[in-house]
Amino acid sequence: MPIYEYLCPDCKLKFELLRPMSEAEAEALCPDCGARTQRVLSLFSRSSEGAPASSGSSACSACSANNCSACSL
Repeated sequence: MPIYEYLCPDCKLKFELLRPMSEAEAEALCPDCGARTQRVLSLFSRSSEGAPASSGSSACSACSANNCSACSL
């Protein structure tokens, strides 16, 4: 199952959901405030070594580091 990213228009929380492709466009509620959220395009790519490539922003939503070597993911 793919992981989809969502952004809450109310509290600005960005979160991920593991869902079947058939539910990719289904409504998702913000886990913090309960508002209806908007699916956002994921711009995640991997480097030639297989590690997440840094794009100048957080490589994942688990931390605020610019690469996963900082948070051991």
